[in-house]
Amino acid sequence: MAQGYVPGASAAAGTADGTLFRAHFGAAELTPQRRPLREDALFDLASVTKTVTATLALILVERGRLHLNQRVASILPPFGALGKDQVTVRHLLAHTSGLPSGLSEWNDLHAHGEERQARRPVFQSICRLPLAQPPGAAVIYSDVGYFTLGEVVAAAGGAALDVLARRELFAPLGMAEAQFCPPATLHHRCVATEVVAGRGGTIVGRVHDRTAMAQGGIAGHAGLFATCRDLERFCRFWLGAGQREGQRVLSPATIAAATRDQTGLFGPHPHRGLGWVLQPNPQWPGADLCSPAAYSHTGFTGTSLVIDPQAGRFVVLLTNRVHPSRDNGSQERVGVVRARFHNAVWAADLGQYSDAGASGAGHDT
Repeated sequence: MAQGYVPGASAAAGTADGTLFRAHFGAAELTPQRRPLREDALFDLASVTKTVTATLALILVERGRLHLNQRVASILPPFGALGKDQVTVRHLLAHTSGLPSGLSEWNDLHAHGEERQARRPVFQSICRLPLAQPPGAAVIYSDVGYFTLGEVVAAAGGAALDVLARRELFAPLGMAEAQFCPPATLHHRCVATEVVAGRGGTIVGRVHDRTAMAQGGIAGHAGLFATCRDLERFCRFWLGAGQREGQRVLSPATIAAATRDQTGLFGPHPHRGLGWVLQPNPQWPGADLCSPAAYSHTGFTGTSLVIDPQAGRFVVLLTNRVHPSRDNGSQERVGVVRARFHNAVWAADLGQYSDAGASGAGHDT
């Protein structure tokens, strides 16, 4: 914080049994007024949302509502237009669908601040898209793919994405604060993202991502808000082989499938699991000392998770690196912050924190 790399951060580290370290630094907002970062701050997680969407899809796979090689068009028939009929659920999860990374028609929404209260026809636009590559031919990190996966999950699960997330994941795991579209009464706890004149200045409590914004704030690729504690519980669930305090949400077999390489087998592509970044991958978030078994995900706003089952530890690092602007090297700066923090955690003896608990708050399980 003193070096000005990011305005603020919440950070935590621990094991499957509990959080051993938690701390909060800096400012939740710099402009138009400075606000300190609260312990219960709600961060716009951006693409970390994808890990939740992937988890919901895997829950539905275990229940027989989906299977990985199922064609998306069998669930959402309009999607199959223009050569997309062979795209499968597995392709969406592993970013191998061949769909482009984003929707060009929404690219000006952020810059010009266009916001609508009603849902925009984002999925209809996706249905009219051609593929950039044949399915399975390349890894293209795709917001479009995960937006589509969110639609698949809602259709197969029989409820809206936010309802499924709350019922099937947040409630069982005790992620009490995780939510889409936080109400105005919680905006004072929300961490500011970018300053955009057309959106009224500093964005607080509203999704930063332009496509999720056009969808009303609830989408499979972005839109989730959560606290550091929420994500600690999520990491401990994955590190604990799909269980949380004795309650099984996913089987160990599903956790193993999701965290093994799904893309490196058919060429020299960035390695990915089902919803997770694996190594080697140019999107790996600067954790040099973790084991080869570790997996991770980042979010554009400056958020990240790293989970290492071999080392038996996890890290949550939430920053607001896009505040007040995504420009001026903020992406490089948050990369340095991630590398320094992750390497310090993996080099540390976490046992020294086990008696003191998380920042003196007790051993949070």
